Amino acid sequence: MEINDARIVVTVLGFVCFIAISLWAYSKRASKGFEEAALLPFGEDDLPSPATGRQTKEGNQNG
Repeated sequence: MEINDARIVVTVLGFVCFIAISLWAYSKRASKGFEEAALLPFGEDDLPSPATGRQTKEGNQNG
């Protein structure tokens, strides 16, 4: 096997992987998970608002 044959095999395998990933990404089965993931940034935050300030061990507010 020559180097050009190996290059052809790697190119064809790369193209087949690209097509497989593209088909998976646009399949109906995967789209539901993508839609849920797209809405994650708009969910409720569990972090406190930055305007509330920080508390020290003594309980008074800094800031």
